[in-house]
Amino acid sequence: MIKQLASKDIKEYLQKGNKCVLLDVRTKEEWIQDGKPDGEKLGLKTYFLSLLFQGRIVNENFIEEFKKFNIDRDCQILTLCGSGNRSQGAAELLIKENYTCANVSDGFLGNSENIGWKNSGLPCK
Repeated sequence: MIKQLASKDIKEYLQKGNKCVLLDVRTKEEWIQDGKPDGEKLGLKTYFLSLLFQGRIVNENFIEEFKKFNIDRDCQILTLCGSGNRSQGAAELLIKENYTCANVSDGFLGNSENIGWKNSGLPCK
């Protein structure tokens, strides 16, 4: 089961000493239109890799491209998308490759449960 982590809880989670990186799996268009998380300001090395292209075409090379980041397997990957759905899928793919993941359950923009990274006052570019 993949841990679900609301944006509002990220700072506290990191303060507990969890070794994490952030992976934003939204599209290039979303990064341009909505902005990007600035995880570096929280001590989170941040990576950007689209799981989908044009919002619907699956990136068949997602895992191969992810592995090129050379992220230590002892780091937990916090996956992030717009509202928490695609990032859940990305986390499931990464877990199959023996990475440890937690899904940012409300994503960058929020969903019906929580307000998201951007609206939680977390750093953005």
